[in-house]
Amino acid sequence: MANILIAYFSMKGQTIGPGMRIINQDKGNTQMVAEYIQKAVDGELFEIVPDKTYSTDHMVLIEEAKQELNAGTRVPVKVYPDDVRRYDTVFIGFPNWWNSLPMPVVTFLENIDLSGKKVIPFITSEGSGWGSTLSEIKDIVKNAEFGEGLSLQGSKTGTSEKKVGEWARKQI
Repeated sequence: MANILIAYFSMKGQTIGPGMRIINQDKGNTQMVAEYIQKAVDGELFEIVPDKTYSTDHMVLIEEAKQELNAGTRVPVKVYPDDVRRYDTVFIGFPNWWNSLPMPVVTFLENIDLSGKKVIPFITSEGSGWGSTLSEIKDIVKNAEFGEGLSLQGSKTGTSEKKVGEWARKQI
């Protein structure tokens, strides 16, 4: 089996849940998907942790994200994987923020070398799907092979383990 890294950026706290209601979660949707992937294909989980504190209030958070995106702010990341060279396959997961990559994910991708790796994106959103995130990743990550990505509706993440597992196993 390939050496697999499952890197993800996820937010806990308020999010949009079933019926478009604001709910509180102890674990973010993207983290749940990352854990489903690990359960299905093994691999090492790695959380992309920004070197700033985002609001746990969903409406405040999305405004913070919009301001960062509009300003092109590179949000620092606290730590990077020890040695990315040892991985053949890298799953990269994040929520879709304003039809774009969250800025901590941009920082992360700009500061690691995924050349020669198989890169497999996965995303959570409440209906906007990929937006421009796939093209953004391909603009940042050069000389990599891209697998088939997975887009999930965030409010359905809790019931998607089987779907995620089947998809993840097909990617390796």
